[in-house]
Amino acid sequence: MTILTEQHLAKPPLTIRLCGPRGFCAGVDRAIQIVVLALKAYGAPVYVRHEIVHNRYVVEGLEAKGAVFVEELDEIPPEHRNQPVVFSAHGVPKSVPADAEARNLFYLDATCPLVSKVHKQAMRHQRLGRHVILIGHAGHPEVIGTMGQLPEGSVSLVETVEDAEVYLPEDPDNLGFVTQTTLSVDDTAGVIAKLQERFPNLQAPAADSICYATTNRQDAVKEAAPGCDLFIVVGAPNSSNSKRLVEVALRAGAQRSLLVQRASELDWDEIGPISTLGISAGASAPEVIVDEIIEAFRARYDATVELAITAEETENFLVNRELRGVPLTREDMAFVNG
Repeated sequence: MTILTEQHLAKPPLTIRLCGPRGFCAGVDRAIQIVVLALKAYGAPVYVRHEIVHNRYVVEGLEAKGAVFVEELDEIPPEHRNQPVVFSAHGVPKSVPADAEARNLFYLDATCPLVSKVHKQAMRHQRLGRHVILIGHAGHPEVIGTMGQLPEGSVSLVETVEDAEVYLPEDPDNLGFVTQTTLSVDDTAGVIAKLQERFPNLQAPAADSICYATTNRQDAVKEAAPGCDLFIVVGAPNSSNSKRLVEVALRAGAQRSLLVQRASELDWDEIGPISTLGISAGASAPEVIVDEIIEAFRARYDATVELAITAEETENFLVNRELRGVPLTREDMAFVNG
């Protein structure tokens, strides 16, 4: 028999629908692992061009271990040119490794293999004489990296259905498309449908460009969101896949949806009275922050956690050959796994 304390009775009931899969994907896990392994193998500092993944908790944790984040390679001091520089999981234009080689820098590429796949898809379209349409968000590092795989002028960026309606190519019969890996599946389908309607000879890539992790996380949110008074997505404001999860939750039936980086950001007055809460996490958000947010709600509610699991992920991407065999401590593994 359960004895209910006065404190227990005072807390309003709350059902938390916790999505699965959520959080780190295989590409993010690999990228973080590359930086940690490089620090083990070569010592600090290890330079990282751009945020390795879009999450401040991860970035600050790596900085504490000896990683130094830079936006451009000319920020690396000449006396440290023998130290590794890691390229982020989002991918980089071809000009970046070329610049690294010109500076005699030792670099390790942490580009997600699924982003590299999109690069190859785009290059295949061009090799076959097609102008490439990239469906994505202007200014996102992945988009910059993908467009930078091909000569200037050979890729056109289309962001929305409205863009697709007015896009005017030079040769409408020789077009191929690829997409950013972290887009909304539903939004992207609408853009593709409009392009195919206008350009019947438009060629698709050999395989879907949106990655499995993006699709899986959106599917779980779609299942959990209906009937939620509030849906929280753990993620950074510059994380494309996290922002898409907020949008998916609203479309799937959540009354409100918030993007939150840490529990300390929760505005309890804004949250107000709720009885059903959904929680997911973007692909670069560690599980420790999900736990932190759940505990923040447990402190104020008599919370029951229900799992909304739509897929099991078993993907594992190998790190760079130079780093294989470098041992990690239990503490390192806990950090890498979020």
